[in-house]
Amino acid sequence: MQETTTRGGRTARRLAALQPEQATGTARELLADIVERHGSAGEMVSTMAHSPAVLEGYLSLSRAMKRVRIPRALSEKISLAVQEWIGCGTCREAHVAAARAAGLTDADIVLARQGTSTDAREAALIAVALKVLVEPSGIGDEDVAELREHGWSDRVIAEVVGVVTLNMLTGAFNLLAGIQPEEEGE
Repeated sequence: MQETTTRGGRTARRLAALQPEQATGTARELLADIVERHGSAGEMVSTMAHSPAVLEGYLSLSRAMKRVRIPRALSEKISLAVQEWIGCGTCREAHVAAARAAGLTDADIVLARQGTSTDAREAALIAVALKVLVEPSGIGDEDVAELREHGWSDRVIAEVVGVVTLNMLTGAFNLLAGIQPEEEGE
């Protein structure tokens, strides 16, 4: 039975993480492979195993986004801005840690969470990423022209959609499943 109540202002887990033997079809195979290679799959991935399509889609998109030309530190800034907007505490915590590992300072992280950067070139890319998230129909020729003026390639401009989409998938999934960090004092 899944909890749907709140504890201390936090939504409890709504979907249970699955062990490989509890999953079916492709999800069972994918989950077993991840556990075999890494020792565990993590709560989000194990919970995604309820849907073979969602799990396979997430894994494929996640692997693909590792090949983007967006610098890692900037990708983390975009992820922080998107997760701040979405409101997924689990993803936000993960991206804060990844941002630090990528060399970002606390000041960089704060600005990214606010959807900006001290670097005008980066700030322009982050702004368009947020527009992709919250107002994609409002993206116009001027947005793309501005990114090109800042020296961003068409490849990077296209890849912004992938980074935003991956963050939307993980953030929305975690929120739906109730996978959120424990609040202090719990």
